[in-house]
Amino acid sequence: MTADAAAAAPRHALVSGASSGIGAAIVRRLTADGWRVTGVARRADRLAALAAETGCAVRVVDVTSDAEVAALAEAMRASAAAGEPPIDALVLNAGLAIGVDPVESAKPADWARMFDVNVLGAQRLIAAFLPELRSAARARGIVDILAITSTAGQRAYEGGAGYSASKAGLKIALDALRLELAGEPIRVVQVAPGMVRTDEFTLNRLGGDAERAAALYDNVDRPLTADDVARVVGDTLALPEHINLDEVTMRPVAQAAQHKLVRGPLTPRQ
Repeated sequence: MTADAAAAAPRHALVSGASSGIGAAIVRRLTADGWRVTGVARRADRLAALAAETGCAVRVVDVTSDAEVAALAEAMRASAAAGEPPIDALVLNAGLAIGVDPVESAKPADWARMFDVNVLGAQRLIAAFLPELRSAARARGIVDILAITSTAGQRAYEGGAGYSASKAGLKIALDALRLELAGEPIRVVQVAPGMVRTDEFTLNRLGGDAERAAALYDNVDRPLTADDVARVVGDTLALPEHINLDEVTMRPVAQAAQHKLVRGPLTPRQ
């Protein structure tokens, strides 16, 4: 694709963790906004349904696999060489939380799994796609790396040490990346949601205990939704090219801080 053609083509985002929750909502939002989107995740059936719904392209990839991430990058390079719009926004959403065990009884394997997905998965994708992003920047003028972090990475809480440590690790990695890329037309953005109610995240974290998962959100006035996060992502990527939002912290109004959650209706004081 020539530089002029690349500049005129729709923007092309690669979204990891696209098979459900926030990732799927981001795919829906960006495709609705006219983006070309490639969604990647492990679950082929979920990706196929998302592709049928939105028209996005999909690829089955496990971000904890060096070989699969490398093959994905090679496939995207081949597509760009054949005339497809190159990747010019990398949306790092793949992530998971396992358990709510305190530090003294946590399983190291659970922490290792969270770190592998939440931090190393993002690092693998960044390392694999930076050459393509730089190439796209030469044609387009600006490209984006946007990661979904978490308010859990900003403040610790009981039972959340492993997940918080992984999200704090991702936050610091992105902060360092922004410094390392200074001088290049590459925006590095973090979106850090607080309480978000999705179909799977908390349920999976609690080992499928639906009653405990529902109790977390009981009587909370409008927790964030995946669509809310997707809206912030879409609006952030649409900002004028000279604006970089280093870190966007978003919470429901009922959650004043990571440790301050109000249950019941929000009402003005007398």
